[in-house]
Formats: sequence, structure tokens, C-alpha cells
Amino acid sequence: MEIIAVIPARYASTRLPGKPLKADTGRPLIQHVVEAASRSRRLTRVIVATDDDRIAEAVRRFGGEAAMTRADHPSGTDRVAEVAAGIPEARIVVNLQGDEPEVTGEALDRLVELLENDPSCPMATLATPIRDDATFRDPGCVKVVLDAGGRALYFSRSPIPMHRDGPPDDGVLGLLHLGLYAYRRDFLTSLADLPPSPLEKTEKLEQLRVLEHGTPIAVGIVEEPSIGIDTPEDYARFVARWRAANPGAGA
Repeated sequence: MEIIAVIPARYASTRLPGKPLKADTGRPLIQHVVEAASRSRRLTRVIVATDDDRIAEAVRRFGGEAAMTRADHPSGTDRVAEVAAGIPEARIVVNLQGDEPEVTGEALDRLVELLENDPSCPMATLATPIRDDATFRDPGCVKVVLDAGGRALYFSRSPIPMHRDGPPDDGVLGLLHLGLYAYRRDFLTSLADLPPSPLEKTEKLEQLRVLEHGTPIAVGIVEEPSIGIDTPEDYARFVARWRAANPGAGA
């Protein structure tokens, strides 16, 4: 049985059109993401899921695997589920966003291990400690609170928990949710059948649909968050970091 990563990638992006094919480092962004996934010890296969021929061709050009999907998917999760539905031998499916070129192999392995260590959990994700007030209060930064067993109690754009008696002594204000997920394949392929839930509609967070339907989500804590790329400025900073780490590399 395989443990696979599926990377949803689309050409259209409001803030950074053509994002997967940006190549200021000398290779397209989607190649960086595939190479990052290949550093996982647990993944046996990495597939880019796209509805755009340009992206699929770019992936095949650097030797990656691409799967064409429907163009009408409302979310990346649905695109990943379409690919997973056609791979019955997959046991665990990792959903890695196409704008996460600096994700570590260790983080991906941690996702897989969360499901392997908790057989009753069909879904897992990651979080990292928040130590600055700006991130804690930013509605664009999703927070998560956990139960004693490391499962999600709630996700919110609001600052949770509320520290009634002042900041905690250890300086950790909360946990920042990271948009990496692992699923058992059968659960993933049935996820789209769950109707949108009230809290999901209120917070605009898909993972709340899972919790509201009574399904547990295992959460692993990692110290270093991966940095997603949403804007031209994000991409420019990634290119600068990559060039600093790879002096003399072609660009």
C-alpha cells in the first residue's frame, strides 16, 4: 500500500497569476515543491494535480508526475480527492499545497506518523507555537486549540484561547495552524460528500466541516512553520532565500 503526496496546482491566482510556473530561480516553483516532497522518507509517490496543460507539461519536463483533473473543483482538497480516487492502492494521502517550496521532509513524515500512531483518526494536520501578538490577532492566521490527546478541539481566525489572566509564562500565546493535511484515502474520497457546516460557513475554514460532523483530527506540533507563497513579495523573498542558500546556482 502506498503513501502518496498530491500537490494541487492551478494557474489562476488572484494575487500571483501563473504562480506554479514562476521561475526566477531557474526552475518553476512547482518543481521546488515536488523536490521538497521528495525529501520525505515516508512518501512513495508525489503527484501534481492540475487542470492546466501548461503546469502538467512543466512537471513532466523536469521528470515529475502530473495528473489532469476537472476544472470545476471548488477547492484543492477536492482536486486531491479526485486523484486519490483513482489510486486504490494508496493508504495515506498527503495534501501538500503547490506554494510550499520550503516544507521539510520531517514535517511531511510527521503527518504520516500521526495517522499511523492513531488508527482511529482519519485525518491529521500540523501546528506551530505562536509567540508574537500580531500573528495571534491576525485573522489571516488560523489558530487551533487541542485536547489532552493532541486532537483538534476548534480552529478559528480569532485569537484562541483568550488569556484572561494575561500572557502565559512560557510566551506561547497559541498554536498557528499550518495548511498541511494527511488523510486516510477512504475518508478523503468521502469528504466531499459531507455538506458544508454552519461553523465552516461562518469562519470560512474547511476543516471545521470535519469537526462539526464529529470526525477527529490529529494535530502534530512542529517548531518551524513552512512559508507559503501568496504574493509577488512572498515569491521575491523566497527567491532571495533560495539564492542565498545556493550561491552560484543558475537562475
